[in-house]
Amino acid sequence: MKNLRIQTLLTLIAMLVVPAALSSAKDSDDEQRLQKAATVLGEIINIPDNIPQDLIDKAECVIVLPSVKKFAIGIGGNYGKGAMVCRGGAKFDGPWGPPAAMRLEGASIGFQLGGSATDFVLLIMNPKGAESLLSSKVKLGADASAAAGPKGRDTAAATDAQMNAEVLSYSRAKGLFAGVSLEGSTLRQDNDADKNIYGHDVTAKEIVLEGKVQSTPGGQAIDDVLNKKSPKNLSAK
Repeated sequence: MKNLRIQTLLTLIAMLVVPAALSSAKDSDDEQRLQKAATVLGEIINIPDNIPQDLIDKAECVIVLPSVKKFAIGIGGNYGKGAMVCRGGAKFDGPWGPPAAMRLEGASIGFQLGGSATDFVLLIMNPKGAESLLSSKVKLGADASAAAGPKGRDTAAATDAQMNAEVLSYSRAKGLFAGVSLEGSTLRQDNDADKNIYGHDVTAKEIVLEGKVQSTPGGQAIDDVLNKKSPKNLSAK
């Protein structure tokens, strides 16, 4: 009888401890992804001939998707997980705030990936694009205009499509950096990851626009990169 009681007690302890441990590990994975996003972003935006400074200064938000990989489900299925960070305030004119987790999905990114991991950086260039991405699933090129971002120290050679796009996208694979079109791909909020990061249910809009959370260390690392590179919004709204 005593052995049975001990065994029952151990079973109950395991039922409580194992889910908690798994939850903690998942939390750690999402937080580590934020840290990786900060590293990738710092490496990309601090090279002068990559993303023009004036575009960064006019961006309302930035999405970073580190190490996007191809997987074999159906035809050309692909996905990536990362974070969206916006300038604070109703007019996006404050310092960069806490990140909302995002997912990129769609067949159209397959040709960009090949067999290697690819980093993506997306600039959100106006409030409409930002609010759409924070409210619902967005198909690039349909729900929000999108274009491959121009490279170089300035935007003198940028096309009209690039300068009028709501989303400008860039990729880096095997050390090579380029503007890349993600038209046809879908961006959506990753609510499960946000819950893991912040410890409770919270929407992307509540994170970014309503200031209901504080940045975690990983989110603060992304903010530090952006606040140093582009502390002030220079877009003409």
